Amino acid sequence: MQVRYAVGPNETRRFSTDELREHFLIETLFSPDTIQLCYSHFDRVIVGGVMPVSSPVALKTYDELKSNYFLERRELGIINVGGTGIIAVDGQLYELAKLDCLYIGRGSQEVTFSSQQADAPALFYLLSAPAHTTYPTRKAAQADVFSAPMGSKEAANERVIYRYIHRDGIPSCQLVMGLTILKPGSVWNTMPSHVHDRRMEAYFYFDLDPAHRIVHLMGQPTETRHLMVANHQAIVSPPWSIHSGCGTSNYSFIWGMAGENMDYADMDMIAINDLR
Repeated sequence: MQVRYAVGPNETRRFSTDELREHFLIETLFSPDTIQLCYSHFDRVIVGGVMPVSSPVALKTYDELKSNYFLERRELGIINVGGTGIIAVDGQLYELAKLDCLYIGRGSQEVTFSSQQADAPALFYLLSAPAHTTYPTRKAAQADVFSAPMGSKEAANERVIYRYIHRDGIPSCQLVMGLTILKPGSVWNTMPSHVHDRRMEAYFYFDLDPAHRIVHLMGQPTETRHLMVANHQAIVSPPWSIHSGCGTSNYSFIWGMAGENMDYADMDMIAINDLR
């Protein structure tokens, strides 16, 4: 598990491209039969991925957590972006097709990931945050969650937003999690930009052709920076940073947040003409 410390806007505006990537870009989330994790000191969020192929993969604890098991003081949100997979939580089995979600509450001790087919493995994207209370483990199929079309062809941002873990969906301690699917011909996400200083955000990009890239915009509104992001890579976005992007093709992304506020609409909007 990588550990990344929090950095502020003053340091970030002086970073080179390599330093920006080192602090904010997670380049590898899926490797066969392993769990890849990145612990961020922004709201103590853990971003990760699991790709079970030849055998089930168990979620162990880590020295950095100083806990007897991974979810002793944490909650976990999972969205599958690959083939059908199965997650066992303390002996209870949950089958997740592509774009299904599972929330696992604090106190669950044994979590194991597996794929139905080795030649079409599940790709489980993970987002975990500290939890001060326990909510029940619960699955949500993509077809059953709140969805809303947004944007337009004219603005190249025609998309559908799906909300999984949120105040009116799967209840959690502080996690908020969902995904956005851009229509063919649309490339912009989260524009106009916004910040929410009360919570950090993580972006995970998927269903992007390997030959294409996303220009992920970050930084303060008047001190923007950018990162070139490939398929199956993630961004750790600080509370003080915008988080917008434009792809060389259409794509999908999972967004997730943690902090002191679970209100999905809690955003400080930034006018396009104020960006620098």
